[in-house]
Amino acid sequence: MKEYELTVLIHPDLEADIETPLKKVRDLVAKAGGEIVTEENWGKKKLAYQINKENFAVYVNMDVKLPADAPLKVSNVLNITDEVLRYLLVTVDEKGRAALAEDAKKASERAARSEEA
Repeated sequence: MKEYELTVLIHPDLEADIETPLKKVRDLVAKAGGEIVTEENWGKKKLAYQINKENFAVYVNMDVKLPADAPLKVSNVLNITDEVLRYLLVTVDEKGRAALAEDAKKASERAARSEEA
């Protein structure tokens, strides 16, 4: 299975009951044969431009593992889901993640050295 990042913009009126649309997305990933590794709710944010006459959306980011045929299935269903304003499903850049982890490690080492001095 390949790793993907799925970012979903959910209709802002559903912020109070966010679990219902999130359950639909989770079930969709599971039915496609995938699994959710991590899930982060970034909260309600202002959009750069209006989407369906909405200025805000609830952003949810998920790291998912999907089989080869699943991204097309997930995309087709998310395109027609009313609760989802927009979504972005991209493959994970392993080199980029490794570079970020290395930078974070160096920064923590520098912070530890500065505390010792």
